[in-house]
Amino acid sequence: MIRKFKIYVKNNKIWFIIGGIVVGLLGTMIYGLSQMESFYRVMTLAQLPMQLLFAFVSAAAFVFMYMAFFQRGGFSSLKKKKIKAKDIKVSFKDVIGLEVAKKEALEVVRLIKDRTQLQKIGGKIIKGILLTGPPGCGKTLLAKAIATECNIPFISMAGSEFVEMFVGVGAGRVRNLFKKAREYAYTDGACIVFIDELEVIGRGRTFSFMGAGEETNSTQNQLLVEMDGLDNKKSNVIVIAATNADKSVLDKALLRPGRFDRKISIALPNLKERKNIIEFYLKSVKVSPDVKIDRLAKKSVYKSPADIENMIKEAALIATRKKKEQIDMKDLSEAMDRIDLGMETNLDMTPRELEMTAYHEAGHAVAIYLMHPTDDVFKVTVKSHQGSLGLVAHLPKEELHSADREKLTADIIVSLAGYTAERIKYNTSTIGVSADFNQAMRIANAMVWQVGMGESGFVGDFSAMPKEDISQSLKEKLNNETLEILNACKVKADKFLKDNWDAVDAVAKRLVKDKELDFDELEETMATAGKRKAETIVADDAK
Repeated sequence: MIRKFKIYVKNNKIWFIIGGIVVGLLGTMIYGLSQMESFYRVMTLAQLPMQLLFAFVSAAAFVFMYMAFFQRGGFSSLKKKKIKAKDIKVSFKDVIGLEVAKKEALEVVRLIKDRTQLQKIGGKIIKGILLTGPPGCGKTLLAKAIATECNIPFISMAGSEFVEMFVGVGAGRVRNLFKKAREYAYTDGACIVFIDELEVIGRGRTFSFMGAGEETNSTQNQLLVEMDGLDNKKSNVIVIAATNADKSVLDKALLRPGRFDRKISIALPNLKERKNIIEFYLKSVKVSPDVKIDRLAKKSVYKSPADIENMIKEAALIATRKKKEQIDMKDLSEAMDRIDLGMETNLDMTPRELEMTAYHEAGHAVAIYLMHPTDDVFKVTVKSHQGSLGLVAHLPKEELHSADREKLTADIIVSLAGYTAERIKYNTSTIGVSADFNQAMRIANAMVWQVGMGESGFVGDFSAMPKEDISQSLKEKLNNETLEILNACKVKADKFLKDNWDAVDAVAKRLVKDKELDFDELEETMATAGKRKAETIVADDAK
């Protein structure tokens, strides 16, 4: 209570000063009136109401100006209140996935809880924690969980809240923010300041004689000064910041030890974590028994928790529009398509155009299904989305962080399989192959020019060299090798599709009929053609 009273007096000292002045003036006035003659005393008292009115108006104007531009900081005023730990109600159990990040965060929590013991042995509490990672992965949720587990108050701000058109406003708000944080830390033992989207005020500073970027620079300079000025033995203020940008975008002064001491990288969820996330969000809706969480988890590879939540919300909307009482796999699949591919556009294709599109997509689908070493087909469709007449949705069976030559070669063969299927069936091709050619050319070019996967033995990233420094003969050799990879993959695609043409034909005919095949329907169609995935054959042989 004493500490809170001290803070109250400190924040309201102007009122105590004004009160003392008013009492003194009243006493002086009463004494002066008692010494006057009766005539002058009457005149003075008659003029007193008007004088008091003028004095009141002047005082009101002064108080308003003071409160607006000094006590509240004027344009840099900060209307942020602490959030009590008990009101956050987010524990580490509520943060699904992020197992590696949670281990690091738990270590931070222990350091904050044991700060007294840490200071006894001469150690210093962590000043700053930087959370980096893609958007929608739970950085803000993790910061709230840290505050809850530590049982200390929490102040949250976004980087954009510091930015204004007036120079100095951002720096003023930074000062006010840390002033409040120190007060809360003084009364509650510690306080966490969370700054979201740090890159807004933390990107590399620019210096120009025209003054460009001056406001951002001054805001960041003030942040650096405040973090340097944190005396954790007294105030225990911990700064947690989050950014979606790469760390190279941030100013080096922010990242040095003594400011953001701990950096926690938050990645997209893996297969096990996605299953847990999907199970969590499905609990809030009514779900049909046919929903396969394992299949959804595989299908949502490289998706963030926010993406998964959005998919389930969209599926609920679709089921409601269809007058269903439960969400089924069709609704979830349609929701994913709507989010990833956009709304379906109803294009009226001629029968021949529809059939050619079906064979084109069937070529891609069969190539991926039967020979691709890492990817699965989750959907093949001849419904139009965002201008494309059809597409094959395929994703890795599990998270991949690198690619070998076999995977890249398979990607090129798959890209050329649509063109090859058109040529086999109709002895001609359409302009729809241009995007496939572009992708195949880019992969082959990168294999030769950048990662040394050509047959001639050239090693090095030639794209890093200025073009004029590479001899014409070397350019020709590298380009010829790129074309050799493309032509070799074309020959392989041609032979592969001819050997499995019954499967291509079956898939294309069903596409013409049904317009769209999901994984189970594609698997069923391939089975009728007597085709099985290579991994299934290997597993059967092992038995």
